[in-house]
Amino acid sequence: MTAVSRSVLIVDDEASLRRVLERALTREGYRVISAGSAEGAYALLENERADAVLLDIQLPTMSGLALYLAISHRWSYLEGRIAIMTGDAQAEEVRSWLVHHRCVVLHKPFDLREITVWLEGVWRVQERETGNG
Repeated sequence: MTAVSRSVLIVDDEASLRRVLERALTREGYRVISAGSAEGAYALLENERADAVLLDIQLPTMSGLALYLAISHRWSYLEGRIAIMTGDAQAEEVRSWLVHHRCVVLHKPFDLREITVWLEGVWRVQERETGNG
């Protein structure tokens, strides 16, 4: 699978950050879909396939952590392909949640290279699991 056929869903209510990530990942050859809310992300996934998800923890109407659980329950193939983005990874809620859930944390502000390295790791695991690696 080439980068161009892989899609990444970005979920963040901060429009400027979504645009930066969209441009950067599109330049890397990914198909990018994005949502500014949990509800928007869920609706997008009902109609479009995402191969990985970048998910902000602080969303307006639903916690990104709750959305993570909803996504991984409904689309189990995304388990291990969701990274949460946060500026407060030391918050008690986040630390206790991470004890029970297998998830990568990307600390804001982050270097865009961190995201591409994480995505490359996701694709390597996916290729091994499907026997294409």
